[in-house]
Amino acid sequence: MRYEGTVYRPPSEADSLIIQTTIGCPHNRCRFCDMYRDKRFRIRKVDDIIEDINTAGRVYDPLTVRAVFLADGNSVIMRPAQLLDILAHLYKTFPKLKRVTSYGATQYLAEKSPDDLKALCAAGLTRIHCGMESGDDELLAYVGKGATAAVQIRGGQNVKAAGMEVSFYVMPGLGGKERSTAHALGSALVLSAVKPNFIRLRTFVPQLGTFMAEACLQGEYTLLGPHDTLREIRLMIENLDADGSQVVSDHWTNFAAVRGLLPHDKPAMLAVIDQALAVPEYHYREVGVYNGTL
Repeated sequence: MRYEGTVYRPPSEADSLIIQTTIGCPHNRCRFCDMYRDKRFRIRKVDDIIEDINTAGRVYDPLTVRAVFLADGNSVIMRPAQLLDILAHLYKTFPKLKRVTSYGATQYLAEKSPDDLKALCAAGLTRIHCGMESGDDELLAYVGKGATAAVQIRGGQNVKAAGMEVSFYVMPGLGGKERSTAHALGSALVLSAVKPNFIRLRTFVPQLGTFMAEACLQGEYTLLGPHDTLREIRLMIENLDADGSQVVSDHWTNFAAVRGLLPHDKPAMLAVIDQALAVPEYHYREVGVYNGTL
């Protein structure tokens, strides 16, 4: 197996075999992210990827591999024919394979043709992980996300219409105190329009060396404390109309384990937040710029 640089995957893919199909991120301009700064984006040769799959088939018992994650930051940017060849070889090599997933930015998914996405779904690409971050256009522009709320809705709806699952990642606290309300309400609107299979909470922690961390250190941006972050999440969940979406809190940055299926579990999720708000803030992790890997 050949991996270049640090390889990232969602927490839900902890047990997945990781196959690196692209190197880095084609956008790589988000002002809060430092994950791929040391990499030049490029698509790997399909023959090299096939060779890695063959190596994995020798290293691991093929009958035990049930899930594969395609790294790095945006494998869906590959040509459909390339991904179809990779998917076919994965399912041939690992006959018990049940799930193949990938990161995918909404601005690229919004431009994919419905037929191409349906073909990928039929070939076994089962889930796309999308970093939505926010549904507030002003905030999205400020953090350099490269997508508007409308683009995020179109990208997410394209994936769902093709038959694939979609996970949308929301970043509570990203708007600071200055845009907390707009961030919560805008995110609720996008999520309600897409109704992603999973809504995953990733509370914002500024990474040392990024634009957002510098803005915090210079006083241009006010980080939310634990209680204000929880209130922001509460406002978003109160305004969600996303029946069938599973809210998930599976990251150390979060201040409370807010999880449940909408709409049935909405009251329970709000109750969890209210319980967390009753806990004094000094019991939570320290808020500030972080020098480490999220």
